[in-house]
Amino acid sequence: QVQLVESGGGLVQAGGSLTLSCAASGRTFNTYVMGWFRQAPGKEREFVAAVAPEHWYGYRIDYADSVKGRFTISRDNAKNILHLQMNSLKPEDSAVYYCAGGATMGHSPHEYNYWGQGTPVTVSS
Repeated sequence: QVQLVESGGGLVQAGGSLTLSCAASGRTFNTYVMGWFRQAPGKEREFVAAVAPEHWYGYRIDYADSVKGRFTISRDNAKNILHLQMNSLKPEDSAVYYCAGGATMGHSPHEYNYWGQGTPVTVSS
């Protein structure tokens, strides 16, 4: 079992930056693929980024096309923390952002078993 708690969301102007964090409980954090998803009102939950555990893929990282070059995902296995650095934010990035843990490097929410409660991000124009 892994419990996930996100933080760092808030209101930011377009072009600004935010860093989201996800604190994970449990000793097996470093064995999971960790990802970020987001869900805007009236829309489906969508993949943002994921990072694999070192022993599976050597910290392979994957991003949605919409955030490539602007967002950076990272994990600190010593502290059981996942980060998402978001730069050059756009109004269309506004959503509730969720941290997730799973066993595969997938883009579908169904491939992830553990979820946080979400942290809202609002980007004003």
